[in-house]
Amino acid sequence: MSGNEGMASQGSHAHRELRRADLPPDPIDQFLRWFDDAGAAGIALPNAMALATTGADGQPSVRHVLLRAADRRGFVFYTNRESRKGRQLDENPRAAIVFLWKVLDRQVCVTGDVRRVDDEESDAYFATRPREAQIGAWASAQSSVLRDRHELEERVAQAAARFLDAPIPRPPHWGGYRLIPDAVEFWQGRVFRLHDRFRYTRDDAERTGWRVERLSP
Repeated sequence: MSGNEGMASQGSHAHRELRRADLPPDPIDQFLRWFDDAGAAGIALPNAMALATTGADGQPSVRHVLLRAADRRGFVFYTNRESRKGRQLDENPRAAIVFLWKVLDRQVCVTGDVRRVDDEESDAYFATRPREAQIGAWASAQSSVLRDRHELEERVAQAAARFLDAPIPRPPHWGGYRLIPDAVEFWQGRVFRLHDRFRYTRDDAERTGWRVERLSP
């Protein structure tokens, strides 16, 4: 992370602190507070998150995706399920995500199991996407090798011609995933790298309660 030694003069965010007394019992509530703060701060794409996955071969992979929903059931994103990340999640349904809101000097790290979102929920979200994005979901064999850009453009034209002005259904290979957190860490930058870090972890066999611990920076 950034060196915060000189941040005291860079804005009011440098003086923020995160205290145990301010944290709610459920990490999703705290996440939504910070997510709203990021939006209010005018951060571009506050829902951008790095998603790390690992397949059966143990090789890690990471990329940025967009959060599309967050509630006490977990964190939802959508993708081509035949892509590299989709294949890795089939082989190893565990993942980690990280949000970085640099202007606020905050990050949130989440790990947990990943489950497919049901078809009804995926259909409802797909219907909200711009038509061009819907066509792209049919046209792109995500993560596969392309001969050149023209090949992709041909696929887009073919998909557009296939549906013309008709409603575009969700492709069977495209849908949502929900990361169900078992650990959520909140990181608030402080001066001289003496950051505030708090980690929520599941605290019971029923996975309904949370233990909150302060971590060394």
